[in-house]
Amino acid sequence: MNPQLDLRDIHAPADPAFWPPAPGWWLVSGLILILLVLVAVKGLKAWRRQRRRRRVLKQLQALSTLGSGPELAARVSELLKRVALGGFARREVACLSGRAWLTFLDRTGGNDRFTQGPGRALADGPYLATAEFDAGGLVALAKDWVRRNT
Repeated sequence: MNPQLDLRDIHAPADPAFWPPAPGWWLVSGLILILLVLVAVKGLKAWRRQRRRRRVLKQLQALSTLGSGPELAARVSELLKRVALGGFARREVACLSGRAWLTFLDRTGGNDRFTQGPGRALADGPYLATAEFDAGGLVALAKDWVRRNT
């Protein structure tokens, strides 16, 4: 080594500062934040839908104690109409009654069990003085329809 050269040791530059982060990290952070918000919104909607489904199924279970009279048919039909109004267009559901109501229920998950099965009681049952029908079958059918549409 030549003593006349005034050389100094190599010094590495200082580490980059922690803050502010590079633009790429801002982009990644923003995308993660957006993703978290979307997951939270979707989870909240699913939780509300499950809560609503449980509440309606509990109401149907309570209705099953009414026996098999016109009051049961009327209350089940009313409950299904409320669920349908919450999940389908109001103009499509609100005006339905009788055979058209049963056809709508079959089309949206009833598999012809409303027009040809125990669900027929919803069309005429509420208006008869004494209506005898398969109450257990009607409540089970209503529960199945609620599970499919909520």
